[in-house]
Amino acid sequence: MTGRHLPRINIVMVLYLLFLMLPIYWLANMSLKTNTEILGGFSLWPRDLTFANYAKILGDPAWYMGYVNSIIYVSMNTVLSVAVALPAAYAFSRYRFMGDKHLFFWLLTNRMAPPAVFALPFFQLYSSVGLFDTHIAVALAHTLFNVPLAVWILEGFMRGVPKEIDETAYIDGYSFPRFFVKIFMPLIASGVGVAAFFCFMFSWVELLLSRTLTSVDAKPIAATMTRTVSASGMDWGVLAAAGVLTILPGALVIWFVRNYIAKGFALGRV
Repeated sequence: MTGRHLPRINIVMVLYLLFLMLPIYWLANMSLKTNTEILGGFSLWPRDLTFANYAKILGDPAWYMGYVNSIIYVSMNTVLSVAVALPAAYAFSRYRFMGDKHLFFWLLTNRMAPPAVFALPFFQLYSSVGLFDTHIAVALAHTLFNVPLAVWILEGFMRGVPKEIDETAYIDGYSFPRFFVKIFMPLIASGVGVAAFFCFMFSWVELLLSRTLTSVDAKPIAATMTRTVSASGMDWGVLAAAGVLTILPGALVIWFVRNYIAKGFALGRV
């Protein structure tokens, strides 16, 4: 690639990044305005800067508990999904058995199904066993979609680890649990990070199941945001502030696992 083409590429990348960041900037811009200013006209920055919208969210338990509930069931789901997917992915990557490819494909088909298909069965099941409106209910429901994805990602990373490492560890006297934790897990740390990231993001942004399976005690922030609609109209400033605070956990997760995600793309499994 010649040097004269580089400035053009840089310009295109800058324009593309500006296009991506524009909605986020506008959301943050609205969160620092009053409703009167938001509805009063167009402005690129707040004329009357206010943090009242954030104060309302952080000072009202009905608001901030939505974030707490979301973080609780998302964390539970991420841990459960990765813990279940690790042995399953190891079995698919190391052993050959009757129907292994069909079973692997069946797992992926669960991920392809829309959440709306399972909303009513989950609601009836959890209502009958007393799990409705609990964090574990949403976490378990999301595992139906996250476990297949985590198995698919981890299986690709595990397949890249030579089988001779397993055999050498067994010859050296390692038990399987000790080998898996001490030797194998560090080798696929990138895959675990990538799988955890995608499980976290799906569970964090999923709305239908989390709203159907909760009402008060485990109500997520996405459902809480509907409280901005009232008889007096839409509280745009508070809604924008809630949106900004909703973006932050995902941005933090991306920051911490960015190197793992880059390795996942390099290995062609993401």
